[in-house]
Amino acid sequence: MSPRAFAEQICRKLREAGYQAFLVGGCVRDILLGREPADYDVCTDATPDQVLRIFPGSLTVGAKFGVVIVVEDSPVDNSASDAAVPIQVEVATFRSDIGYSDGRHPDSVVLAKSPQEDVKRRDFTINALLMNPETNEILDFVGGREDLRAGIIRAIGDPEERFREDKLRMVRAVRFAARLHYEIEPNTFRAIQKLAPEITQVSPERLRDELTKLLTEGSARRAFELLDETKLLPELLPEIARMKGVEQPPQFHPEGDVWIHTLLMVEKLPAGCSPTLAWGVLLHDVGKPATFTPPSGPDGRIRFDRHAEVGTRMAEEICRRLRFSNDDTEQIASLVASHMKFKDVLQMKPATLKRFARMNRFGEHLDLHRLDCLSSHRILDNYDFVRRFTEETPAEEIHPPRLVTGDDLLAIGLKPGPVFKEILNAVEEAQLNGAIHTREEAMILAKSLIPTGS
Repeated sequence: MSPRAFAEQICRKLREAGYQAFLVGGCVRDILLGREPADYDVCTDATPDQVLRIFPGSLTVGAKFGVVIVVEDSPVDNSASDAAVPIQVEVATFRSDIGYSDGRHPDSVVLAKSPQEDVKRRDFTINALLMNPETNEILDFVGGREDLRAGIIRAIGDPEERFREDKLRMVRAVRFAARLHYEIEPNTFRAIQKLAPEITQVSPERLRDELTKLLTEGSARRAFELLDETKLLPELLPEIARMKGVEQPPQFHPEGDVWIHTLLMVEKLPAGCSPTLAWGVLLHDVGKPATFTPPSGPDGRIRFDRHAEVGTRMAEEICRRLRFSNDDTEQIASLVASHMKFKDVLQMKPATLKRFARMNRFGEHLDLHRLDCLSSHRILDNYDFVRRFTEETPAEEIHPPRLVTGDDLLAIGLKPGPVFKEILNAVEEAQLNGAIHTREEAMILAKSLIPTGS
C-alpha cells in the first residue's frame, strides 16, 4: 500500500466511525504543487483515546500533545534485503495550543472541534491546507492557496507570535523559501530578523537536522543567502558568516572571496546528497578567515597557511556543538583535513596515493575536490587522475593484505615498541610501492630493519 493510500484509509476509517478527518499540512501543499509528499499527516476531531480504539496498534509518543502515530499493520518480510519499512502516519486531534514558554512545546493543549481552530496554531499558510480525500476538496481558512500561487512564505497570524511558539520555524521559513523558490512575506521576514538572536534557544539536534535539510534539498545556495539576509547565519554558524569579505588569490580563485566560493560549491550539491559531504563542502574552507595573510612584497600573494589543519579543529567543534554522531564528525573533519591533498596527487609515491585512495568513503573526498575545482579555477586534471586511478586499480592493490603481521615479528623475537610499528609500516610501504611482492621478501626486509641488539 502506498503512503497516500494508507493515509486515505485512515481518514476513511475515522469518518466511518463518525469523526471528521482530513489530510493536512505539507502533504496537501505538495499534492497541489504536483510533488510527491515525503510523508502524510491526518487531522481529526477524534481524541487520541478514540484514535487508539480504532487503531489499537498505534504509537502514543505524542498523545499528550494530541498526536498518535498510526502504523501500517501489513506483514513485513524481514528476510528480504530491501525489507519494507512500515508506513507511519501522524494523526493529530484538532487543538489549540496555549503558551510556548520553552519556545518549542505548548504549555498546554486544548482539544478543538473544528479544523478552523486547528490551522490557526500551524506555522505557515501553505502548510495549513486540508484535503478531504474522498472528494479532493481543499479547505483553506488562512489564504494558503493564494500564497501557493503567488510563491509566498507567510506566517499564520502574527509572525512574531508564531516564531516565539517555536523558534525553529524561522529556519523552516528559510528552507521552504529556498526549496520552493518562494519569497518570504515582508512582515514574516522582518519578524525573523528581529527574533534571529533567539534561534540559539532551539536544541542543537533540531538545528543540526534543519540545517542538514537546507544543505541537502538541492537549494543550498539560496538557503544560505537567506540565512544571511535574515540575520540567522551569524547566530547559527558564525564561522561561516566570517567568510564574507575574506579575499583569495585571484590566480587560484577568480570567483571571489571565501563566502562566494563556498556559496558556489553548496549551489552544486544535488538534492539527496550525503549529509556528511554537504557539511564537508560547507566547512572545507572554514579555517581561511583565521589564517588569512595579506600579500607581502612585490611577488607576494594572499596566503592561508595551515588553513586545513585549523579548519579541521573548527569543524570538529561545530560538529560537537550541533551534536553530530562520532562517525559523522570524523568523516566531516576528514573531508576538511584532506581537501588540500589533491594538489599533490601527481607527485605522490604509489604507496602514498594508495593510502589516500583507501580513506573511508573516499568517493566523498573526490566529490568535494571536484566541486572545489568547478567553483574556482575549473581545472580538473588532478580529479581526473585520481578518479581514473581508483576506477582502474583493483581494490586488492589499493588495500592488499599485509605480507608481515605483528605476530610474525613476535615470532622472530621482536618485542612490541616504537620499532615494531616502524618496521610494519616500512614493509607495507615497500609492498604498496611494488618493491616487494611475497611474504618471503617481506620477512627478509623486516629482519633487515631490526636494529642491532633488539
